[in-house]
Amino acid sequence: MTSRIALLSTATALLLAMPALAQTAPGAAPKQVANTPAAAERLSKQDQNFAKDAAIGGMAEVELGKLAQQNAQSDQVKQFGQRMEQDHSKANDQLKSIAQAENIQLPQQLDKKHQELLDRLGRLHGAAFDRAYMSDMVKDHNEDIKAFRREAQDGRDQQLKQFAAQTLQVIEQHDKMAKDVDRSLTATGSSRHPRE
Repeated sequence: MTSRIALLSTATALLLAMPALAQTAPGAAPKQVANTPAAAERLSKQDQNFAKDAAIGGMAEVELGKLAQQNAQSDQVKQFGQRMEQDHSKANDQLKSIAQAENIQLPQQLDKKHQELLDRLGRLHGAAFDRAYMSDMVKDHNEDIKAFRREAQDGRDQQLKQFAAQTLQVIEQHDKMAKDVDRSLTATGSSRHPRE
């Protein structure tokens, strides 16, 4: 009885595997182009640099957004930080998915520049944090728009180009929000004087 069950299990496994085996031509290796080291090598230097920079920038935006929710005085700044955390977490997940398919090794931690910014802002609280954070967000999103637009127009990898084009729309919204919040803080004076 036991040998009959084992035989049936083996036969079932073979039947289930046959469609997958039938899709591969005799003597041909299975298609795994995206998972080979050559896949990363076929990316242009621009595509590789964009993916790396976007990963680091996205991680920084998430961490800075969390910090804004903790250290900011202004509700607008806290809400902006929350939006940065949400939107950039989503974009980071999309980029990781593309990187996995393309066999791109993305950085797992912040570079020195972004870590120093995070450390500097981490020492600030209240109105001083609001001013410094929003000033950096305006500058940062202006730079991001240029980088994402360049990749969307000139990149060679179709998945990265599409990611850049879609994410560019979100970054343009962030840029407008950052400028609006920064102007609002200056207009109300909350960027100059802490609230009671």
